[in-house]
Amino acid sequence: MVRRTKSEAMETRTQILDAAERVFQRDGVLSASLNDIATQAGVTRGAIYWHFKNKHDLFMAMVERGRLLFDILSEKAEDPEEPDPLGRLAEFMTFLLQQVVNDPGQRRIFEIIFHKCEFSGDNLCLLGMQREKCRESSRRLGQVLSNAISREQLPADLDVSRAVVWLHSQLTGMIMYWLLDNECVDLAEEADGFVETCLFSLAHSPSLRQRPRSA
Repeated sequence: MVRRTKSEAMETRTQILDAAERVFQRDGVLSASLNDIATQAGVTRGAIYWHFKNKHDLFMAMVERGRLLFDILSEKAEDPEEPDPLGRLAEFMTFLLQQVVNDPGQRRIFEIIFHKCEFSGDNLCLLGMQREKCRESSRRLGQVLSNAISREQLPADLDVSRAVVWLHSQLTGMIMYWLLDNECVDLAEEADGFVETCLFSLAHSPSLRQRPRSA
């Protein structure tokens, strides 16, 4: 048996992930099979199982690969020593929206997550996995907003939990809307203005402030 080098193994893993993106986008996660992915990647099913436990493990690895660059940008805003957390958040949000437009791989991943991943049948376990990822993202975003409050970039009485939910809904809603009809708005061109509007609302919307407790 020929021993594969580490670089060859990583190249095969990348081929499989690339193929999974294309097959999941084409067929949907529920209907896609490992045979289809293996054929698309030009490898055997055994090669897939060498790298991934099953289709769901492969799906989550695909999602994680897409998050790596965003995680690096997010970590800057999460750093308590960052002097401009709101500025870093604006950069992150703008980059995210522009990547959906300009990077075909990122666009495929978002399309799969939002429109090609059926949380039913054999895929039901993915719902819990995605929920945990969403909660992690909310925790990290909450840290950024708390940092911005500490730097007096946002009001001290901002309701961080409510603001996190609102901001998440704005971002995911815009991405889902654009993926359904990318002629509805020039997202790359409008990203800066959209983000500016979101941050203005965080700073000035009364509905995002803490509510007085009932006596």
